Amino acid sequence: MLYDVAIVGTGPAGLSAALTLKLHNKEIVWFGSAELSDKVGKSEKIANYPGVPMVSGEELNARFRAQVEEMGIEMTEKKVTNIADLGDKFMLLADNEMFEAKCVLLSTGMPAAKGMENEDRLLGMGVSYCATCDGFLYKDKVIACYCTDNRMEHDIKYLEEIASKLYIYTNFGYTSDSPNVEILPKPVTKLDGGMKCDKIALSDGTEIDVDGVFILRPAIAPSTLFGGLELDGAHIKVDGNQETNYKGCYAAGDCTGRPYQIAKAVGEGNVAAHAMLERLSEMDKN
Repeated sequence: MLYDVAIVGTGPAGLSAALTLKLHNKEIVWFGSAELSDKVGKSEKIANYPGVPMVSGEELNARFRAQVEEMGIEMTEKKVTNIADLGDKFMLLADNEMFEAKCVLLSTGMPAAKGMENEDRLLGMGVSYCATCDGFLYKDKVIACYCTDNRMEHDIKYLEEIASKLYIYTNFGYTSDSPNVEILPKPVTKLDGGMKCDKIALSDGTEIDVDGVFILRPAIAPSTLFGGLELDGAHIKVDGNQETNYKGCYAAGDCTGRPYQIAKAVGEGNVAAHAMLERLSEMDKN
């Protein structure tokens, strides 16, 4: 199926765009967490969102979810790991499944973690962001897994089942009774290898030989997600319509820069949605 719009990210910017596009009867595919924004949910108090007096992040997220349900908007928790421009449409790879859309909105927020040394260079060369996509390539081999999202425990379990040896580091206290699993005492900070990643280094300098590495984070850096995307520092560069250097690809929210505010994200999501509506109308005429 060719969707009108693919939205990557279920924070306030993605939500704002999804609501506007739904009201205009557009076919959308929306990728992200069903819990919406983890960042919003963890906010103690929010005092500067117009029309909503002092509210907790948890309560505001609950209101957002109720609105999504009321509007009948569906989302998928499949994780997008790659986007490609095909000229008249975009291809998105999510959990080993291909999706196509006429327009794309990136509302991915700002990755909380800094990438590891050599991560970009070795991606696709023994380094993967998707266990279910690439795990079969490392059956009965030595695997390292670095995970910062407890919602991905099922991915770790899968790697446990296929690896001859699995080294794991998480920031949420993951434990395992499997004899082939070793919990790492320090985080992985460096990946190494020539044509293929064959070694990891921990923050204390310990080096471990591996056959492959899986990095499981809730968000992927924009430049990794979509090769060739123009950045302004660590943020996605956009014009006044929130459009990136790829025609038909837009970005909104924290990923486009400061201030990292809910009101700003909602506004940018709305601007991007209306820009996409105009583009879709032009495409329909041609």
